[in-house]
Amino acid sequence: MHRFISLLLTMSVICSMFYPTYVNAEDNNKSIAQNAPSAILMEKNSGMTLFEKEADKELPPASMTKIMTLLLIMEELDKGTLSLNETIRVSEYAASMGGSQIFLEEGEEMSVDDLLKGVAVASGNDASVALAERIAGSEKEFVKMMNDKVKELGLKNTHFENPTGLPADNHYSTANDMAVMARELLLHENITDYTSIYDDYLRKGQDNEFWLVNTNKLIKSYPGMDGLKTGFTKKAKYCLTATAKKDDLHMIAVVMGAEKPKERNAAITSLLDYGFGQYEGELLHSKDDILHQMTNPRGTPHTLPLKPEKDVVVLKRKNEPKGNYTTSVTMNEAVDLPIKKGDHLGWLTVSNGTEEVSKVRLEAAEPMKKANLLELWERSFRNLAGFEKF
Repeated sequence: MHRFISLLLTMSVICSMFYPTYVNAEDNNKSIAQNAPSAILMEKNSGMTLFEKEADKELPPASMTKIMTLLLIMEELDKGTLSLNETIRVSEYAASMGGSQIFLEEGEEMSVDDLLKGVAVASGNDASVALAERIAGSEKEFVKMMNDKVKELGLKNTHFENPTGLPADNHYSTANDMAVMARELLLHENITDYTSIYDDYLRKGQDNEFWLVNTNKLIKSYPGMDGLKTGFTKKAKYCLTATAKKDDLHMIAVVMGAEKPKERNAAITSLLDYGFGQYEGELLHSKDDILHQMTNPRGTPHTLPLKPEKDVVVLKRKNEPKGNYTTSVTMNEAVDLPIKKGDHLGWLTVSNGTEEVSKVRLEAAEPMKKANLLELWERSFRNLAGFEKF
């Protein structure tokens, strides 16, 4: 019974992480995203939603699907099971993808780095499938990974049928869910090294040289924009998940179902202008700050420093006084050894008085392995002798 209650408490914490806090969402402000059937504005670091309009309406996401594809790619790179300089041989199936593409040929070999550019900049369906097949063995298995990640993130209104966003029955998402996926992707900070590229070349100097031009034209015109992914099909119409940074704020704006690209871009611009114009961030802790020390007498080292997975930022309206913020640390109940750098071991909760305003995962700043028998014996001896206290 105790284990069941602990499981319920753990699940409630996870849900609070992925379902953002709402701060004065301006649903009735007609000047914001007025031509967008569905829209949302979220701030990445705090996870707070600042505006929403039909944000839970299930719609086809088109190539914004690739936000999830990119997230799984970045996770594999972080785990070391995939490397940027690895060369992938393109299958006949991957080369056959229609829609937006980088015109891969069957049997062609291309580095993961260039394929990643093809996905992030040119929205290449062929590049997406080539990477999906490398990671999971087949597109079908990769789609299973996508939907497993959907469940892990606690998303209720998303289901994928492919890694590209090409039209398919039962392939849908929402503005809210896309924002949550984008927030998770942005935790892999080097993804914006790709999504912020306006133009580049593949196969430079070869006969089949290909000019990459970002499908998000706001990259060139909106200050601080660093991503993230456009989308278009006849059914989905014009969609965009856009991200932009200014000072301590990192905004995520999503628009779905706009009739024209100009209307989509105008809606995104109005969302971002509203967020940066009305709100400001207060940095409480950098992602490099040591916020807690976890001690494990069976680990080497026996003390492990913990850092937040991202900058700890709270939002407030510019005309409001600063809050009286306090923080508290909650550790996960059971932690098995060994621990890898980046493993999630606890939570930092930020409160303003009695109101919880943010929750950030704490992760291992370095690895911890199991102590060997000699180390354990030495510690026991020193402890008994009064030299150390564990």
